[in-house]
Amino acid sequence: MRRWLVTGGVGFIGYHLTRALLVRGDAVTVIDDFSDAPYPARMKEKNLADLVAEHPGFRLVRACITDAAATRHHYREKDGVIHLAGLAGVRPSFDYPARYSRVNVEGTATVVENALAEGIDQVLFASSSSVYGNSTPLPAHEDAPAIAPESPYAASKRGAELVASAICRRAPQLSCTALRFFTVYGPRQRPEMAITLWARALLARQKITLFGDGSMRRDFTHVDDIVRGVVAASAPKRPGFRAYNLGSGAPIDLLGLLRALGKAAGEEAILENAPVPAGDVDATFADIRRAKSELDWTPRVPLENGLREVVAWVRANP
Repeated sequence: MRRWLVTGGVGFIGYHLTRALLVRGDAVTVIDDFSDAPYPARMKEKNLADLVAEHPGFRLVRACITDAAATRHHYREKDGVIHLAGLAGVRPSFDYPARYSRVNVEGTATVVENALAEGIDQVLFASSSSVYGNSTPLPAHEDAPAIAPESPYAASKRGAELVASAICRRAPQLSCTALRFFTVYGPRQRPEMAITLWARALLARQKITLFGDGSMRRDFTHVDDIVRGVVAASAPKRPGFRAYNLGSGAPIDLLGLLRALGKAAGEEAILENAPVPAGDVDATFADIRRAKSELDWTPRVPLENGLREVVAWVRANP
């Protein structure tokens, strides 16, 4: 049994990860502030209720990760930290760039600082494929330059990586792992994300807004594969900073995604086009060779199976 502190542990990915750790017998303390954006607080409360019903022994702390003094004592007697809390979303980050920087960069620095103060030598945290922007050659490799973020969100995730890497230089005992998630989907996904949003529209026979001509490509990765990747990355303790791509390695264009989702839902999409919003990149495409070789991890959930699962979840949760 290992003792974990999981920040953001009742969000979308957080719920699935917390549950997986509890199922395997680990002790989990979750810190989450239940903020209402971008993941609705009501969904976090539902996730919490489902976790408590299945695993009543886990511990929840309602607090914000940026509050070092209020949260530090919760780091005591933990074997490691998995830091998932943060502000997600490319488009809203243009409206609140300072808030994104404070939560994602300062929040990550605070988590690592608290971990070191309490003698924890392993921190894993959620980064993003957004760090690569449009300038990185595809498929994106972890060692490729990530120097031209397309949004404040992307900049904040890259900033979190840089500050964590810098801290590691002064704390040689620390194992700090940045996990670059590629377009995660699955049950309990944020409702404004494309797959869940489009599934609801398809089932309700409503119009779907398609940005651009549908040629943008995304590397969609099922949440179960992401959770397996996080768990795999938690096993080794390599001192220093290391980044890993967690993606499917098989991007699909948005029109192809719509066709596949329509097939899963048994409905045909009614489309309306709109300009591509600021900050959206042309494509995401993960080079996953490092995760395969160092973590013995490969994605397992085919997109078609994952889409059917999302459609079933949407039907059951109108």
